Amino acid sequence: MKKNTKQVKRLCDIGFIGLGVMGKNLALNLADNGYKIAAFDLDQQKIDDAIAQDTEEYGRPGRIIGCSSYTELLSKLSQPHMIILSIPAGSVVDDVCGKLIDAGIKADDIVVDTGNSLWSDSVQREKNYQGQFLFFSTAISGGEIGARFGPALMASGDPYAWARIEPIWKAIAAKVDEQTGKPIEQHEIGNPVTSGEPCAAYIGPNGAGHYVKMVHNGIEYADMQLICEAYHMMREGLQMEPKAIAAVFREWNQGVLESYLIEISAEVLEAIDVESNKPLVDIILDKAGQKGTGLWTAVSSLELGCPTPTIAQAVYARSLSSLKEYRVSASKLLSGPISNNSLLESKQEVIKYLHDALYCSKICAYAQGFQLMQTASDIHNWSLDFSEIARIWRAGCIIRAVFLQSIADAYQRTPKLHNLLIDSFFAEQIQYHQSNWRRSIANATISGVPCGAFSSSLAYFDSYRTEVLPTNLLQGQRDYFGAHTFERIDKNDGKRYHVEWGSEEKNVIQV
Repeated sequence: MKKNTKQVKRLCDIGFIGLGVMGKNLALNLADNGYKIAAFDLDQQKIDDAIAQDTEEYGRPGRIIGCSSYTELLSKLSQPHMIILSIPAGSVVDDVCGKLIDAGIKADDIVVDTGNSLWSDSVQREKNYQGQFLFFSTAISGGEIGARFGPALMASGDPYAWARIEPIWKAIAAKVDEQTGKPIEQHEIGNPVTSGEPCAAYIGPNGAGHYVKMVHNGIEYADMQLICEAYHMMREGLQMEPKAIAAVFREWNQGVLESYLIEISAEVLEAIDVESNKPLVDIILDKAGQKGTGLWTAVSSLELGCPTPTIAQAVYARSLSSLKEYRVSASKLLSGPISNNSLLESKQEVIKYLHDALYCSKICAYAQGFQLMQTASDIHNWSLDFSEIARIWRAGCIIRAVFLQSIADAYQRTPKLHNLLIDSFFAEQIQYHQSNWRRSIANATISGVPCGAFSSSLAYFDSYRTEVLPTNLLQGQRDYFGAHTFERIDKNDGKRYHVEWGSEEKNVIQV
């Protein structure tokens, strides 16, 4: 009998929808790791660009195959299907899911949303599509470079779906050296990092991963604002040039402040604009954009009654920056200190104070973020593993920093730790550095340089460590004008009391 020598064409491993900046880089990352991709985008040019880059990088036909429709995409996939979405958050996700249903997606197929979706939308979608396919969500951090060479991945949804997705996510995720706790960088296209601890983890039920990513972004807002306030104090309070400030940041990046954000801040400050030959930072308009995740974090903290003042202040700072026209007018009318040369300390001392202020404020920002995640975890029964969350943030994501290893260690010591501020290591760090933190804020205030995030962090720390706050007076005020009642410190009965304020003797009665 003659043998059938005809080769069976290999079906694709993964369907991929959305080839924008993040999507294309994520698809190329998957291709780097040996996965064959069936790709679709409404814009044919984006499909062509992804295929061309894939082919060019490998010097041969690559692993990304273009599709012209949702039906064709499903036909090119091995079963059960796995489809990754890299599309804008919101109604677009539901529109694509509806088209996949029309194209014949099955109950055992998995659709993974990797966009910046609001966490509660992911919870609702799992319910909406139950029985039609498995809706799974994975929040991604790291920007376009992370997507291409190794992001941090926060997965959540059905555990059965995770079992199928896990090897893929752990293959493409950023990796951390298990001995040093530092990121392992990929230096060669097509030769992905295969050793080290992957920065990908199953966070919990659907929505948990996007909630954790949301808080990650809130902390990112705070971290960026704190760095900017340190820069502002050096630029305005000390009259330092951007290049000199960059040198300070590079020095700071060798110690406890070592992080991706400090590193790129130095790079931005060193850049020279070709057209004007001026420092690039000096010609960038001081109006900050935002995509909403910092706002979502602040709103969630208010809803849950879990304070995140540094994160909220960072959101407010961006909003205030957008009032450029009004700020320009106000600058001509409102004056600050008579002289900016009123600092008694040397430049070196002021810079040291700033270093310590940034470090302590950063501790507070992370403490706020992790406590918010703990509160949400308790309410939604997510059982979040905070040591693991800190570990997967050590590489790939925007807030990656050596500092995160200390946070992972803190939660390893005390898994039910209520707040990072009461961990022995962090309590000791703040005790050692807080004098300079306070001096730095005083210097900024004397110089008229705004330092809202530094100040919010210090106020948070001082409030958290204070046994008796002035809210006893506040409760008295509330009871006076609204009969809102109060509890007594000398009666541990959980009962409420009210004062008859109109009476001469101010009688206290139980209600």
